[in-house]
Amino acid sequence: MNDYKKNSLTLTGAVSMGTGVMIGAGIFALLGQVAELSGKLFPVAFVVGAVISAFSAYSYIKLSNAFPSAGGIGMYLKKEYGKTTFTAFAALLMTFSMIINESLVARTFGAYVMQLFDVGKNTFWVPVLGVALIVLAFVVNISGNKLIEKSSFTMAVLKIVGLAILAIGGLWASGLSFQETIPTSLPDKSVASFIGALALTILAYKGFTTITNSGDEIKKPHKNVGRAIIISIAICVALYYLVAISVASSLSIEEIIKARDYSLAEAARPAFGKYGVWVTVGVAIIATISGIIASIFAVSRMTAMLTEMKLIPHSHLGMSGRIQKHMLVYIAGLAILLTILFDLSRIASLGAIFYLVMDIGIHYGLLKNLRKKVDFKPAIVITAIALDTIVLTGFVLTKAKSDLTIILVSVGIMLVIYLGEKWFLSRQKESD
Repeated sequence: MNDYKKNSLTLTGAVSMGTGVMIGAGIFALLGQVAELSGKLFPVAFVVGAVISAFSAYSYIKLSNAFPSAGGIGMYLKKEYGKTTFTAFAALLMTFSMIINESLVARTFGAYVMQLFDVGKNTFWVPVLGVALIVLAFVVNISGNKLIEKSSFTMAVLKIVGLAILAIGGLWASGLSFQETIPTSLPDKSVASFIGALALTILAYKGFTTITNSGDEIKKPHKNVGRAIIISIAICVALYYLVAISVASSLSIEEIIKARDYSLAEAARPAFGKYGVWVTVGVAIIATISGIIASIFAVSRMTAMLTEMKLIPHSHLGMSGRIQKHMLVYIAGLAILLTILFDLSRIASLGAIFYLVMDIGIHYGLLKNLRKKVDFKPAIVITAIALDTIVLTGFVLTKAKSDLTIILVSVGIMLVIYLGEKWFLSRQKESD
C-alpha cells in the first residue's frame, strides 16, 4: 500500500503524537467543563479517567500486537465483526470523534489567543483563528511523516515542560503544599454529575488511539505501540493532576467555570500577572498546534484504510494524487465546519458520546469474536465494558438535564451514520 510508510515513526515519535493529541484537547479545552460537572473533586476526576482509559487501552494494545496496521481501529473492527454495517458504523464514530476533537482543539486555540486582547469571549475571532489553525495543520500534514514527527516531538517537549513549570510555579506562589492537594472534603456534586465528568476526562485521554491508528508505520509495532500508549497516558495523568491542583489553588470553582474555555490562562493571573497569561497562551498555542497536527495525521490514515476496505464511500471530486491526501481535504473541511457551528461544550459532548459507544464496541467484539486469535484476559475487557457503560450512562443522564438538544443531535447523527452505511454496503453487495 503506497499510502503508508512502514517504520517511518519511532517510539519517541509515537509518544509525541499521543501526548500531542491528549494534551492539546485534554487540559486546555476540558478542564473548565470537568470542574463544572465534578466540582471540588475535578483534579481527582482526571486521575479516575486515566484509570478507566488504562483499562480501555488494554484491548487496543492486545489488538495492535495481534494486527499491527496503519488502519488501526478500522482494521480491528473488521477483524472483530467482518465487513458489516456495525464495523463501518463504529469506525465512522471513531472518525467523527477524532474530527470533533480537532474542532475542539481549534476553538480552544482561538479562545486562548484572544486572551492576549481586550475583547469579549464570544468574539467571532475565536472560530476564525480556529479555522486558520486547521488550515495550518492541513499544510503540515501534506508535507509528510518526517516533518510531523519532528514537529510533534519538539512541541511535545515544549508544552510538557511549559505546563509543568506553570503548575509548579502556581502551587509555589499560592503556598500550597502537596499534602493539601489531596481532597479531604465531601463531593459538592452528585454522583451522576461526577460520573458525567469522567466522560470528558476519558475524552482527554483518548488521544492514545492516535498511536494505534499509526499501526505498522511505527518501528517494531508489536512492542512499541503498547509502550507508546502506556508512556503517553502516564505522562498525561501526572501533568493533568499537577495542572488541575495548581488551577484549584488559584481560582474558586465558580471562577474556573466562568472562564472554562480559557481557565488555565485565568489561573495564571493571580500568581504571575499578565506575564503568566502570556506564557500560558504561548504553551496553549504550542499544545493545540501539535494536537491538531497529530490528530489529522492519524484520522487521515484511518479513513484511507476504511476506503481501501470498501467500508465507506469515496469520491476524488476531481482531485489527483493518493486517497490519503483526499482524506486530508475532507477531514479539514468537516473540522472547519464544526469549528464554525458549535461551541466548546457541545463539541466535547458529541466527541465523548461517539467515542464511548465505539469503545464499548471494540471491547465487546474482542471478547465475543477473537478469543481464539488474540491472547488477552477476559476479566480486564469485561471491566472496561462495565466502566465505559457506567460513564456513558451517567454522562447522558447529566447532559439530558442541562442540554437535551445535544443528546438528540448525537442520537440523530448516529442513526444517520448507521442507516447510511447499511444502504452503502447493501448497494455494494448488489454490484458485486
